[in-house]
Amino acid sequence: MRGEEQGGAAGGLAVCIGAVALFSLRMGLFGLVAPSALVRPFGIELSVPEARAEVRAGYGGFGVVVGVLLTWAALGATGDLRSGVVLTAAVALAPAGMAFGRLVARGVERPSAFCPSWLYFWVETVGAVALVGSA
Repeated sequence: MRGEEQGGAAGGLAVCIGAVALFSLRMGLFGLVAPSALVRPFGIELSVPEARAEVRAGYGGFGVVVGVLLTWAALGATGDLRSGVVLTAAVALAPAGMAFGRLVARGVERPSAFCPSWLYFWVETVGAVALVGSA
């Protein structure tokens, strides 16, 4: 029975990590392919190649790498569950940091609407909490 309980917990952990991995991969790939479209909801125009390169790096490349690392952890490729959990906890700090940055922005100036700033704040917060809770 104990092994079955651990198997169920590991399966739930993998699903949680996998869901955040898919979101990160999707956002990252979108950032690589269409950087202007990714930031358009925030009212940002990327009029020069350097600006598009920055979004491709910060949202695109970073998002893809985080998604790949989380997928690797979810699939158990680390060799044992503990290593996957440690990797997941480390990666969880990224969306937590992004959510913190949005809180700082809130203190400096108020977003004019819930979407996109607060929507992303909650997505980042829920993702970070889910990953930390999984670890």
